[in-house]
Amino acid sequence: MPIQHFAPPAHIQAPPLSFAARTGDLLFISGIPGYDDNRQLPDDFEAQFGFVVVNITRVLTEAGASLRDLVKLNVLLTRAADVAPMNKLYAQAFGPAPYPARTTCVVQALPDPKMLIEIEGIASLAK
Repeated sequence: MPIQHFAPPAHIQAPPLSFAARTGDLLFISGIPGYDDNRQLPDDFEAQFGFVVVNITRVLTEAGASLRDLVKLNVLLTRAADVAPMNKLYAQAFGPAPYPARTTCVVQALPDPKMLIEIEGIASLAK
C-alpha cells in the first residue's frame, strides 16, 4: 500500500518533513508545536497546549480522522512544572476516557527556544 503524506498546515513554517504520513490504517503524526495562526508561539503554556490540539485536529481532519482516533501520543515538555497543568489540559482535550496511550518526557529544549510543548502521535483510521 502506498504511503500518503500530509503537508504542514499553511500557517506553520516547518522543516522538511510531512506533518503526517499514512500507511494502511495508521496515521503517524509528526511532532506538532503550539504555533498560532500567525506563526507565533504564545508565551504561556496553556495557550501553546491549546494550539497544539488545534493543529493536531487540523492534521487529523485532513486525513479523515478525529481526536478520538488517536491511539498513542508522545508529549515533550521543556519544564517539569508543566506536567500537572498538562495532565489537566490533556484530560479536557483528549477525554473522556479511554485516553490514548501516552508517554510524557521533559526535555532540555525543543527546536524553537520559545516552544514549551510538542506532541506527536499515531491515529487509527480503521473504520
